Amino acid sequence: MTPQSHFGVCLSLLCYCFVVWTSAASLDDFRARTVYQVLTDRFARPAGAPNSDCDVTGGKYCGGTWKGITQNLDYIQGMNFDAIWISPVVEQLTQSTIDGEAYTAYWAQDLYALEPNFGTEDDLKDLVQAVHDRGMYIMLDVVVNHMGYAGEGLDVDYSVFNPFNDQKYFHPYCEINDDTNQTNVEQCWLGDNIVALADLRTEDDDVRQMYGEWISEMIRNYTFDGLRLDTAINVEPEFFEGFVKAAGVFATGETMDGDNKFVCQWANTIGSVLNYPIYYPLTRAFSNPQGNINDLVSTIYTMKDNCFDPTAYGLFSENHDVERFASITEDMSLAKNIITYTIMGDGIPIIYQGQEQHMSGGTNPYTNRAPLWETKYDTDSDLYKHTATLVQARKHIVQSSGNYTTYISDVIYQDYHTFAMRKGFEGGQVITVLTNNGVTTDDFEVYVEGHDYQPGTQLTEILTCTNVTVNSTGCLTVPMGQGLPKVIYPTLQLNNSGLCGWPAPPLSPSSTAVPTAHPTTINGQTTMIAADPTGGSSATGLRPENTKLALGPAGRQQTPITTPLLVAALSIIISASSACLFWR
Repeated sequence: MTPQSHFGVCLSLLCYCFVVWTSAASLDDFRARTVYQVLTDRFARPAGAPNSDCDVTGGKYCGGTWKGITQNLDYIQGMNFDAIWISPVVEQLTQSTIDGEAYTAYWAQDLYALEPNFGTEDDLKDLVQAVHDRGMYIMLDVVVNHMGYAGEGLDVDYSVFNPFNDQKYFHPYCEINDDTNQTNVEQCWLGDNIVALADLRTEDDDVRQMYGEWISEMIRNYTFDGLRLDTAINVEPEFFEGFVKAAGVFATGETMDGDNKFVCQWANTIGSVLNYPIYYPLTRAFSNPQGNINDLVSTIYTMKDNCFDPTAYGLFSENHDVERFASITEDMSLAKNIITYTIMGDGIPIIYQGQEQHMSGGTNPYTNRAPLWETKYDTDSDLYKHTATLVQARKHIVQSSGNYTTYISDVIYQDYHTFAMRKGFEGGQVITVLTNNGVTTDDFEVYVEGHDYQPGTQLTEILTCTNVTVNSTGCLTVPMGQGLPKVIYPTLQLNNSGLCGWPAPPLSPSSTAVPTAHPTTINGQTTMIAADPTGGSSATGLRPENTKLALGPAGRQQTPITTPLLVAALSIIISASSACLFWR
């Protein structure tokens, strides 16, 4: 190989490095997605597993696995979701305690081992590959605040933890007893005298470095597309700037507080948080016909004032830590309204497994974590089909309307029981009308202005596939019946949506592409290998025992690079191009 050839290879690799770094799944990529939250132990048992009872109230492992998720992805994709969030994957404490077992996977002991109750390394990699093959993203739940120990906080044996195997990595034991004192919240311990949650000194440089090395390796080995950061509110916001940078993927944090100005501090360093400030008034507003719509609308506006970008936040109305909505009210119309807001409001929609089956359950004990297989994965249930329609509609609108996901909604109509939102730029705006009147209410009409549609524009209500037309004065009359929500969109723009009799979008080779890049290690340095931009598969050869550099589209057979001169050239690039290799 001539010197000129060496230079050409180097230049090509530099360009490739820049391209793959910039193709990593970003906040904008996740804004365009809808996320289905999976509680691994309670989603699906693998085929052939024993059909034993699940001790929900006792908090025991019930047999859900990564292989079970893989075998039931059709159920998730049948609702048109294009991202899933799974439970933490690292090895947990092994004891069965009065508080239960570590089935939620928030009691980690070894960050460098996988939880055997969930499956093997190959099972996890097969799941990630199967998700990527479907053009979907996969988010990993991680815990950085604490490690779990079966015993009292004053009696912890720190040697059982990996890599934080010394007391020096942890705050001295103290109980969180003042939620208004953020130092107390961040540096004292969660848990109890049955299971102590040893609080890490995340403010220390060595802890931050160890966490950065770990999360980089997790992303490199398993090619996750995003992170959900558990108990983020118990960790100083500054920690996450370096942690998320080390991960190199989208992340959102759990900040379980209703004060939006307070919560948004974490969004500034993580990039996204779960929108608890909206969750609380949202649930109150739709819990019954006396719910406070004004409180919800007011919070929507204060979020605009106090937070940099609410469209970046995870929007939800159920999860494994809060009471199921069906335990608050059994009214199916109210359930449809709250799901509609979750999917059509500002932010990244997240639906918790079982919400589409109207599952009920509280948090004391955690009956909101009953196994999904008890519903028999009913794809004909009312809320399953309702959710599928909304997710498909949102997906079509996002693909058709450019900057729809970054448009912050305006409330253009409000009364005691009903409000209407306008989201999207002119020509592709969506009008969503929600009510808390409930299923027994009389029919009524809502007269909406401020929608910016021209007189005579024909629109379609996509949940009932009925048409409405803007009258000559610019007023849009929306008929409301049985307390059901309405989602209104220009009729002609439903072409290629697969909704209301319109044809489905044409298939194309890129329709399932996952625009994600993942880091790998070459000569001790970190670089990025792109996912297949045409086939939707994640990069091959990323397992530690089979690492190789793929210069062409990943997912196709690649020839390992063995030429010594080329390896030498690559080493030169790695040492000379840190701006490329560590691009953020």
